[in-house]
Amino acid sequence: MTEVIRCHKLVKHFPIYGGILNREIATLKAVQEVSLSIDGGKTLGLVGESGCGKSTLGRSLIRLLEPTSGDIYFKGENITRLSGARLRSLRKHLQIVFQDPFSSLNPRMTVREILEEPLRVHKIFSEASQLQRRTKELLELVGLPLDALNRYPHEFSGGQRQRIGIARALAVEPELIILDEPVSALDVSVQAQIINLLLDLQRQFGLTYLFIAHDLKVVEHVSDEVAVMYLGHIVESGPSRSLYQNPQHPYTQALLSAIPLPTPKRNRQRIILKGDVPSPINPPSGCPFHPRCPKAQPKCEKEKPILQKIPSAIPTTASDHNHQVACFYPG
Repeated sequence: MTEVIRCHKLVKHFPIYGGILNREIATLKAVQEVSLSIDGGKTLGLVGESGCGKSTLGRSLIRLLEPTSGDIYFKGENITRLSGARLRSLRKHLQIVFQDPFSSLNPRMTVREILEEPLRVHKIFSEASQLQRRTKELLELVGLPLDALNRYPHEFSGGQRQRIGIARALAVEPELIILDEPVSALDVSVQAQIINLLLDLQRQFGLTYLFIAHDLKVVEHVSDEVAVMYLGHIVESGPSRSLYQNPQHPYTQALLSAIPLPTPKRNRQRIILKGDVPSPINPPSGCPFHPRCPKAQPKCEKEKPILQKIPSAIPTTASDHNHQVACFYPG
């Protein structure tokens, strides 16, 4: 399987300014030496608590945010230091669908103008007839009527607005789409429609997704592989089936224990973590999870574990052996 995107030790820090002279007084460490990859036509699910750095990682991968350090490779090419025309030409291959389908659409532009804008920017079509044909195709792809072209975003429901956002991302025929919590602001029934639409589009066009979400059941449904993020670090990753059936990191185990069961009479031991998530401005030394970990040992306070492959309890394919965990005492 051809690798579409990969990052190596990606870091993103945000300086914090304050004081009378507005000097840098601290640094928010949003993403800390993250390495991951996504194969073509596959979906990597990225999960974790709010504020752990998921959205920052997604935006850094496509250079909407400039990484502090590290490398990003798109189809083998290091894109970290690209600029100017070369970076603009790359943009059409890397697109994003944002969480809020209302604030991500310009309220002063009609749907036609929203869909035509990326086509004009990237000079894919210039003639009016070509633009008209393409915008109609995009609406049909996402299941919206043709009369939507002359309407404004406020005239649509949340699910319809998200379909417009998906159509805009598809306009330039990208290879990778970052889906930044694309269904979290929608009703449950509408969530299912949008998820099915995304899966249909992936099969039709061979798209590659980074699916960022809080809903662990949705991630299990749509993802080929899953990465669990905590305080800017990837603490566990692997094939969806292996990770959900055999979680190794204490944090992953706690997250999965919170998934509601479809049968209320079934009992599941809920793992309640102690304390709060530490501040990314002043993260703990050693393992970032050790202040809340039920298995923490003195070693965890001083040394930082790295992702290491573990034997899968249910290996059926070669990919099932790619289960990795960053923990001194997994299982």
